[in-house]
Amino acid sequence: MRYLFSTGLFAAITAGISLLRGTRDVPITWRALLAWASWAITLAFAIGAVVDMRRDERGIAVAVDSPIAPVQAKRAKKQAKQLEKTGKATKR
Repeated sequence: MRYLFSTGLFAAITAGISLLRGTRDVPITWRALLAWASWAITLAFAIGAVVDMRRDERGIAVAVDSPIAPVQAKRAKKQAKQLEKTGKATKR
């Protein structure tokens, strides 16, 4: 439920509703098709962001081009450093 109200997804849904209301009684033109294609791309990006957030939350690696990837890499590096530190402490 929390993912449904993410900012990007919420914005894409409300933009789709607004676009639907604006193009309901207007004949189909290339501008309308371009607007719908743009909305579909925006919706796809929002859904991709939600999927990446869910994968990160579960500890599954995300794609390298995801905005979440650097955060995951930094977290993994920090955990490896901490494991190394605890390994050195147990050797003493």
